[in-house]
Amino acid sequence: MRTFSSLRLILGDQLNSQHSWFKKADDNTLFVMMEVRSETDYVKHHVQKVVGIFNAMRNFSATMSEKGFHFYYIKINDSDNQHAFLSNISALIHRFQIQEVHYQQPDEYRLAVEMNQLQKELGLPVFKHETEHFLVETDEIASFFPKKGKSYLMEAFYRKMRLKYNILLDGSKKPLGGKWNFDQENRKKVPSQHHIFTTSLHFKNVTNLLTEIQTAGIETIGEINPTQFSWTTTREEALDLLSEFVDKALPYFGTLQDAMTKQHWYLYHSRLSFALNTKMLHPLEVITAVEKAHFNDPETYSLNQVEGFIRQILGWREFMRGIYWSQMPEFASLNFFNHQRKLPSWFWTGKTKMNCLHLSIKQSLSLSYAHHIQRLMITGNFCLLAGIHPDEVDDWYLGIYVDAFEWVEITNTRGMSQFADGGIVGSKPYVSSASYIHKMSDYCGTCHYKHDKKTGENACPFNTLYWHFIDKNVEKLANNPRMSMMINLWKKTENEQQNAFLRQAEYYITNLENL
Repeated sequence: MRTFSSLRLILGDQLNSQHSWFKKADDNTLFVMMEVRSETDYVKHHVQKVVGIFNAMRNFSATMSEKGFHFYYIKINDSDNQHAFLSNISALIHRFQIQEVHYQQPDEYRLAVEMNQLQKELGLPVFKHETEHFLVETDEIASFFPKKGKSYLMEAFYRKMRLKYNILLDGSKKPLGGKWNFDQENRKKVPSQHHIFTTSLHFKNVTNLLTEIQTAGIETIGEINPTQFSWTTTREEALDLLSEFVDKALPYFGTLQDAMTKQHWYLYHSRLSFALNTKMLHPLEVITAVEKAHFNDPETYSLNQVEGFIRQILGWREFMRGIYWSQMPEFASLNFFNHQRKLPSWFWTGKTKMNCLHLSIKQSLSLSYAHHIQRLMITGNFCLLAGIHPDEVDDWYLGIYVDAFEWVEITNTRGMSQFADGGIVGSKPYVSSASYIHKMSDYCGTCHYKHDKKTGENACPFNTLYWHFIDKNVEKLANNPRMSMMINLWKKTENEQQNAFLRQAEYYITNLENL
């Protein structure tokens, strides 16, 4: 029997072929990857998410094996699979006479706790390593995000990161174009005659893998066409998609990044988040490619398009991870508004008469994807206005989206979307009436409800749920300067109109299942 002195564990979101572990093949090192029920079952995932991660894991193992690295891969239905990291590693230690175990720092708190137990349980040396992926190292997080009971400013963090990595700066360390942020230019609706020219879908057949997952009895949500699976599951595919995004979609990304349309499900968004969050791509190589496009052709790749995209990765993505690790595990139980309701059952079917929610949820179920405004201002906005418990919201978002891993999901949902953290992530609750949805989408025109109607039959629920939320939380939001205008407007509203709005909202809340 072949023996190895060292075992190196690679998790399903650690598919970084550029990691220093892979500088040179070593005959004494065994790399281990495993598909385990402890990972598929902690929340009910979208079937495309499970297929995507397993497919990417298998591709990574095969590619690195071809390069001379020794890999031991445990599939979901293997007879020796004990479906837990500790149990499988223990068996491999005995089988291959392993003398020491190495792992990369997990990105999720629950896995970090589990990995910390390895040293105690295995009885041999266990070493932890950086993933070499993020732009803020783990030991830097405390300096960027001191654990204190007040909000953090993403804009200040973003500027520090721009300076640290010399991104979109002129020679004097000042921002190109004289501004750090071009967000005001990036809030346009899709023009009615606009021809969408964006990245293409490259399908692969995952029928055999899907059969394995179904045979294992893994419970999933959502839909899949196994002959037309479009998520990137190799580094080569991800690099090709990055190149195509820069070529075709980036020239329009910034201006239309907040837009929602029935015409196209991803519009000019990159669809790179799955490859980034599984570490097939490094954030800096994505940022550099986008920045280079602007420097080479500033007319085609205007500054607002490029800055808007870079801010999502260099700013928001790193910012969310920093808050996650500075605030967990307490963050996962925060519920500032004490919301207690359950998600309506139509969040798992899309069968609602509210067209914006119907389209966004059906897209999520069909494709395991929705872009950030669909997530924030459609489904998230509704959940906040309807008083849904943050645990319900977290589980739905974490399960349904192919790119959702807790470090980036929970900070966006419980934090920014639901304001359940009381303002650690965002400076205000992101709530709106139907006017915003109508302004930024073409969803309202064919809806059962009327976006401009406040009360009465077919009045859009968003309109009165918005004022119901304001009324209920006046005291909690009284000291928030960004909410003062709306609170004052509500207080000036005549009692008769207030009562009409609140009665309509209470009717909708009582009948959430039938909206």
